[in-house]
Amino acid sequence: MDEVQVDQVRRFNRTVTERVGVLHDHYLGLDRPIGEARLLWEIGEQGEDVRRVRERLGLDSGYVSRLLRSLEADGLVTVEPLPRDRRVRTVRLTDAGRAERAVLDGRSDELAGSLLEPLNTAQRARLVAAMAEVDRLLTAATVTLTVIDPDHPDAQHCLRSYSTEVRERFETGFDPARSLLPDAGELRPPHGLFLVARLHGEPVGCAGLKLPPGAPAEIKRMWVAPHARGVGLGRRFLAELEKRAVRRGCDVLRLDTNKALSAAIGLYHSYGFQEVAAFNDEPYAHHWFEKRITPASPGGERGHRSSYGPE
Repeated sequence: MDEVQVDQVRRFNRTVTERVGVLHDHYLGLDRPIGEARLLWEIGEQGEDVRRVRERLGLDSGYVSRLLRSLEADGLVTVEPLPRDRRVRTVRLTDAGRAERAVLDGRSDELAGSLLEPLNTAQRARLVAAMAEVDRLLTAATVTLTVIDPDHPDAQHCLRSYSTEVRERFETGFDPARSLLPDAGELRPPHGLFLVARLHGEPVGCAGLKLPPGAPAEIKRMWVAPHARGVGLGRRFLAELEKRAVRRGCDVLRLDTNKALSAAIGLYHSYGFQEVAAFNDEPYAHHWFEKRITPASPGGERGHRSSYGPE
């Protein structure tokens, strides 16, 4: 890790925490610390599953429980189990909670304005653009990749979303019964694996890897949710699948794709894949790609931003 980069990140963190007032116990002038204030804002108008809030904020359950008890004691929230599943707790704002949340919103707007007000028009544009870039990159760093069973609900959610999107984008539509879809067994160890990307606990992408003995590894059903595109997740999937294929002793990585997926095609070219002759009879494929991989493979070092969708 570059020490200069680490030092710059730490300096940035110190500047932000000081400027936005998170060092004080009374965040935005209210009688509560930022943890309680952020949780109050995160609950929203419609209420929320406590587990979802915890996962979205990346907090442990004990800490969230303490925050909720404090807010509940102040009459700002109610926490109740779902009637159909008492293991699931739901938190909702009371009238007093909604009123305090409105005050938080107003004072947050004032704080944002105070950051922009001393700057001229050009400086404001630069700051806002830089913040958007930081937000994009921090979001990318928040995404986790996990190997799960293809029958897991998160995997099924991604696969359904994949099918829905390609059905709309392919000229001929998409019928899973006609496609060379791998069965679940081909995407389970030792025959393969299935990766799911999660952002704040929610599934936002998937990618499968077939590892047939004596044959090239093959990437299948790679997809990224529209709201998670532009953060390099497609490239990250490719790097992770390549690494796992190398571990299994594979020296060739394959995939096929449809001509409608131009962003994906650009990503594959930039990552080091070469177009080859058709190696299967997938009815929805127009392009076939291969990449030679070794333990020292560069893994696509060149930068490439893409609004990458399904493969």
